[in-house]
This record gives sequence, C-alpha cells and structure tokens, in this order.
Amino acid sequence: MNNRQQYLMITLLFFFSLLSSVSIYAESRMPEPLVNKQDHVIQQVNINQASAEEMAKHLQGIGLNKAKKIVEYREKFGPFISIEQLKEVSGIGASIMNQNAGKLVL
Repeated sequence: MNNRQQYLMITLLFFFSLLSSVSIYAESRMPEPLVNKQDHVIQQVNINQASAEEMAKHLQGIGLNKAKKIVEYREKFGPFISIEQLKEVSGIGASIMNQNAGKLVL
C-alpha cells in the first residue's frame, strides 16, 4: 500500500468513525416534550389507552362525565381509528377538539 492509499484509508476510517459517533449521540437523545406558546409542557393523551380520570385531568373542556362517555364509546365500538372519530361521542364537538389540538393521540 502506498502513502496515498494509506492516507485515503485513514481519512475514510476517521470519517466513518465520526459518522457513527454522531449517529449514536442522536439516537441516545430523548425527544423534546411539546411546548405551547406560554412555555407550558403539553401533556398528550392517548384516547385509546387513557382512563376517564386521566382524560378529565389533562384535557380541556372534558370533565369526568364526558371522559367516561369516551371510554364507554371505546369499549362499545373498539379503539378509535382517527382523532376526528372522537366527535362521534356525545358532547364532544369542534370546540373541544380545537381546545385539545396537539394533545390527542392514538
């Protein structure tokens, strides 16, 4: 192996070791929590898994009674397949959906 080939080999090894260390660092970072304009952490709620108490606690405009209706709907018809399907629950309309935009997940 001549000097040029050795230089190229060392450069490539350095480059790939640098890439792998950056990749490992990026994978080790936890995702940032969602933050609204007032710098408050937004608590996301999985409507297919959350209890009525969790929904009532973290969602605006949804008290325990509406949260129980969501759970009853989920138990009767199965898991929600879209966030918009939540509007099929009695008492849940566009206003509540807008108040909780970004909080509702499947």
